[in-house]
Amino acid sequence: MTHATATPISTPDASTPTEATRFLGTYLREHATTLKVLRAFPMSRADFRPHERSSDAKQLAWTFVVEERLMAKALKHEQILGGGFPSAPASWEEVLDAFNATHDEIVALLSDPRNGALDGTATFFSGPKQTADFPTAEFLWFLLMDQVHHRGQLSVYVRMAGGKVPSIYGPSADEPWF
Repeated sequence: MTHATATPISTPDASTPTEATRFLGTYLREHATTLKVLRAFPMSRADFRPHERSSDAKQLAWTFVVEERLMAKALKHEQILGGGFPSAPASWEEVLDAFNATHDEIVALLSDPRNGALDGTATFFSGPKQTADFPTAEFLWFLLMDQVHHRGQLSVYVRMAGGKVPSIYGPSADEPWF
């Protein structure tokens, strides 16, 4: 009598998505949506700020680039903290170019089989004057969700600066679906 050997459910095979491919799918969708909002902002109003304590639009948009650079560093197991928040470039177009370039790097890193499990940790802020080690996957999701948060802020800036707000997760007043 022969017995079949059961394959454990947790054993990944070619059809099982890795942690990186699961993240990549969401990242690609959210990046495309963020790019729509960035392109909707009136570039001539890059210095717009709704309040004196608010970042101007270009600095807020630059946050997306900085966060994506942090993602790339985490995927390459590089030091994340240090050096402070880099200054935004001179023009809105340079922000868009940097956002697209960083996107291409992240896609390549997430597509690399060596990053499939998103092993390792990233040291980042965990509170005032405190840092902690976060699993790489958790850190990437944190940054992506923070980008979604800042995209919401930028969509308000778009409206206030006279632009048309694109659909994000559904229709907008400026981009109805009917």
